[in-house]
Amino acid sequence: MRRLFSLVVGLFLYAAGIVLCIQANIGCAPWDVLHMGLSFKLGITMGQVSILVGAVVCLIVFLLREKLGIGTLLNMLLIGVFMDLLFALKIIPLINQLWVGVLVMVTGLFVIALGSYFYIGSGFGAGPRDSLMVCFKRRTGWPVGACRALVEGSALLLGYFLGGQVGIGTVMAVFGISFCIQIVFSLLRFDPAAVRHETLVGTWRALRIPTNENQIIPDDERQAHRAAFDEFFAALAEIDDEPITDEDLADLAQNRVNFRREL
Repeated sequence: MRRLFSLVVGLFLYAAGIVLCIQANIGCAPWDVLHMGLSFKLGITMGQVSILVGAVVCLIVFLLREKLGIGTLLNMLLIGVFMDLLFALKIIPLINQLWVGVLVMVTGLFVIALGSYFYIGSGFGAGPRDSLMVCFKRRTGWPVGACRALVEGSALLLGYFLGGQVGIGTVMAVFGISFCIQIVFSLLRFDPAAVRHETLVGTWRALRIPTNENQIIPDDERQAHRAAFDEFFAALAEIDDEPITDEDLADLAQNRVNFRREL
């Protein structure tokens, strides 16, 4: 639950950062240029367009046999929902002064970077658009930077012709987001390469409970399971160089099942 909470918080912050960048009114990031252009043409909100584009990208990624995670799907859905919520609440006003817009844009990029920390740290998989860049890298063998330029450049060009806002903020987003992420990750001592992301199949296996053990466990029994789990590993620590017996392994398996049920 803690990882899922971290994921949702990260996606909310990511959406808040996007809204800040849009309301800065000095040009949008490449994907948001596309979302804005489609919003104008289709007559729907930017959040709805974000969900629609995310769904199409997820389908492409799936057809290219890239593994999806629960974070990929929630990214597709929740960022758009949170964006529309923030726009509807009108918490962030539209900026009409250039220097204020620059400050708001920079703030938005740092908020996106902070959201990325929580989102990536949850380990539930990459977002749809990042997964698409990974697909291109694996298919073409090109560097990540080249694949990102191809994907985001295509989104930017299409969005521009559809009427999306392009300006100095677009340049700031393209070249500034990596810098902001590096600062935030360094301050928080976070190494994204150390995160092992979980696929949908992996999440299902981790949460799956045998049907004959699907009952609710009382709190006192949960505490007993947790104590047994800790006691077992404390005993293992005292074994030193002695070989672990089949009986030890059986105890480990039983306590692991109990501990998973408690979670």
